[in-house]
Order: sequence, then structure tokens, then C-alpha cells
Amino acid sequence: MIRISTIFIAICMVLVAASLGLVLYSVAGISGSESAIVALTALTFLILYNAVSMRLRDRTDVGGQIADLSRGTADLARQVAEFGRRLAAVEGRLASVNSTGADRIQAVVGEIGELGVLVKQLAVSVANHDDILSAGVPIPAPASRPESQPQNELPFPALAEGSNVVAAPSVVAAPSVVATAKPAPSRSDAQILAAVRTAVEENRLDIYLQPMVTLPQRKVRFYEAVTRLRDENDQVLTADDFIGIAEAAGLIGRIDHMVMLRSVQVLRRLMVRNKDVGIFCNMAAATLGNPVTFAQCLDFLEANRALAPTFVLEFKQAVFRNLGPAESEHLAALAQRGYRFSIDHVTDLRIEPRELADRGVRFIKVPAALLLDPRQSSTADIHPSDLSDLLGRFGIDLIAERIEGERAVVDLLDYDVRFGQGFLFAPPRPLRPEGASATGGASPNKTQESQQATGPSNGSGKPASVDAPAIEPSRAASGNAALARRAAGPG
Repeated sequence: MIRISTIFIAICMVLVAASLGLVLYSVAGISGSESAIVALTALTFLILYNAVSMRLRDRTDVGGQIADLSRGTADLARQVAEFGRRLAAVEGRLASVNSTGADRIQAVVGEIGELGVLVKQLAVSVANHDDILSAGVPIPAPASRPESQPQNELPFPALAEGSNVVAAPSVVAAPSVVATAKPAPSRSDAQILAAVRTAVEENRLDIYLQPMVTLPQRKVRFYEAVTRLRDENDQVLTADDFIGIAEAAGLIGRIDHMVMLRSVQVLRRLMVRNKDVGIFCNMAAATLGNPVTFAQCLDFLEANRALAPTFVLEFKQAVFRNLGPAESEHLAALAQRGYRFSIDHVTDLRIEPRELADRGVRFIKVPAALLLDPRQSSTADIHPSDLSDLLGRFGIDLIAERIEGERAVVDLLDYDVRFGQGFLFAPPRPLRPEGASATGGASPNKTQESQQATGPSNGSGKPASVDAPAIEPSRAASGNAALARRAAGPG
């Protein structure tokens, strides 16, 4: 495209030539044809002059451009050389880091090999001890309690690192028991309802704690608050006995509110010694759906919002599957205040982890028998062995409950289950009342109740110890031996 300056120069040259011809024609008196010839000659001369001058100028510009290009090429060569030097330095550093990492990996591999040898030696030793115990070698009796500590009162035991014994909660105690226990008499629904009303009005509601432990370390991580009611004769009613009747009578809301109050008090006492402990507290569907009762519970939980990370509200699986608009709104209000939820009474493994995680569920408790049932692999959407990993992707922990044998623990470890709960570790144990004495005047009926809750005596006329779950030595030894053999591998 012709530049504007070139067009301007051409117009000027035409005007100059035309002016020259016009001056010659009008002033000098030259004829028109001669004036035109002179004008064309002048225009041709101007054009030639302009072409020559532009050519010389272009040559000068090309020389400058070549010089600039040479300088740019030299600069680029220097930059490429600098980049090459830096790249060589980085490659040298990477080689040094790789060699150092390889040396460290070799050292770690050596240590892991030594640990494997030690584990195999430990497995052989445990297997030998198991064989000795199976052969009928008598087991030495445990050391007796210090006389300064009453037998019916537990201290504040702490669970040692790596220990396989689950200590009782620091606020748990069991009254003295007798050698025999009488079964609770059968009751009608009307009698149970009257007992529930009396227990609620007279504050005869007791909290039992059952620990949830980590697997395989068996360190206490959570406690579940289990509700018990005592009638006028101090006989204990379990939750299965009165929950349905209390819900039908509209008393479950008051019971849940009292349980929350007691559980928060217990949690504050537990957190004095261990900040990582937590409590699971059950809430009924009727409480969640009743606006009046739920408002009271919500006000209480709002006042204790600082405990939300360690206070887990537990609901049945059927409650989550049948949530109505009011229940969903109340559940969202609890989640908005930072409270987390747990699901128990799981009857099948058809679980939607994404939906549960969106609602604030962080724990799911599945019975060990359901997880280990071979028929679940064909009826469930996912194999039970992959359930823990699937839930973990959405921030939900799987808890295996109702564990009663060491064999179940060994099988659950293959399923990557992180938490366990059951009578194998510890049964539910009652809380010690504030300010209660060691021998606080237990009545015979209360003694029988305690016998039913904590198990029989040891047969020597003394109450059975409640410092640890009652696991038979031979069964515990067999379970540990199985674990050791599994670690050692074949041969």
C-alpha cells in the first residue's frame, strides 16, 4: 500500500511541473506545446531525483537494520549461553538430590527389613506362648488392688500408648455386686410407661459409657452415651425396653434433653484430661421432628457450641431415609452450628456417601456381623471390603460395632476399618454420681442391678473387676496369636 507521504510528494512534483509550464507560457511567451514539453521534462527530472534519493535512503536503512539484527543476534546468543549454564547447574543439583534420596531410601528399606525380622521373631514368640497356654499351663493370678483404693470405685485410668487393654472412662464406676443375679421381672407396657414417667420426673436417668477404640491400637477415641432408667425399686430399664413406649407417650423429647445435658457434663470432665476425646449422643426421630422439643435442644446445643467438634449426634439409618421437610431443616440447623452426625442401626449397605456427607454425617456405625457377612457382597452396591475407602473419600469414618470376638477384629483389619466398638473391648458402664462416696450405701436391689449391668462376680465372693473388659485369657491369647501369625505370613 502506497504511503501517504509518497502520494503527497507525487502531487507536489506534478504541481511544480505544471506551474513551471504555466509560467513559461504566460510570462516568457512560449507556445503551449513547448511549455507542456518543458513541464513534462521537469516532472521527469523530479521523478528520477526522488527515485534515486529514495534508493540511497533505503540502502542506508538496510545497513542500519543489518547492524541492529547483528546486535540482537549477539544478545540472543548470550542469553542462550546463560540459560544453558543455569540448566547445567539445575541438572547437577537434581543429580545430587536423586543420589541423596536413593541413599535415604536404601537406609529406610534396610530398617524396614530389620523391623520385618523383629515382627517375625515376635510372631514366633507369641505363637509359642499360645501353644503353652493351649497346653493347659496355669496363668498367674493378677495382682490384688491396693488397700487404699476401694474396690467399687474406679480411678481415672489412662490408656497407655500401644496397649491392647481398653481402660474404663475416667468418670465410670461400678457399685459392689453379689455373686448371683436375679433376672428382671417381666412388665407390661403400662408398667413400663409408669416407670418411665416416674424416672423422668424423679431424675432416675443414668448415663452409661461404652468406648470406641482405634484399630488395631485399641486406644479409646470416643464414648457412646447409653441411656438407662431406674424404677422405684432401682431396677434398670434398658433403652430397648422403654424407647418405643416413651416415643408413643411423648416423653422421648424430655429424655433426649436430659441425656444431652448429662453427656455435655461428662464431655467437659473427660476433656480435662484428654482434649481428643469425643462423645456420641443419640437423638430420636420424634425429638428431631418436634418443633417445640427441638427448639429446647437447639438452644442448649447453641450455648455449648464450643463442644461441637467433639459432640456427635447419632441417628438411626431409618431416620435419615425418611427425613421430612421439618427434620431436614432441623438437621441443617444443627450442621450450621458445627455439629457432626453419626448413623447407627444400619440394616443394609446401600449407602449414598455423597448425600450423607452433604448433610453433615461424619461417622457410620455398621455391625461387624453385617460387614463380614458374605451375602452382602452380592446384595450391596459395593463390596464391604471397599466400604471404608469409599466413605473415607467423602470424609466419613466407618465404625464396626457389636464386636465380640478376636477373630472378627482380625477380619475387620483386612477391611481397613479404623474404629471398633463392642463387648470385646468394654461393656457400657455407669457414671459415678458427683460427690458419691466409695461405699455410698448401695441397696440390695441396686446391687442386683449392678450385677446385671456389669456381669457376674469372679466366683471368690469379691466383685468382678471393671478396670478392663472381661476377656477370657485363652481367647485373648488366641486372638493375639492369630494377629501375630497373620503378620508373620506363611511358614
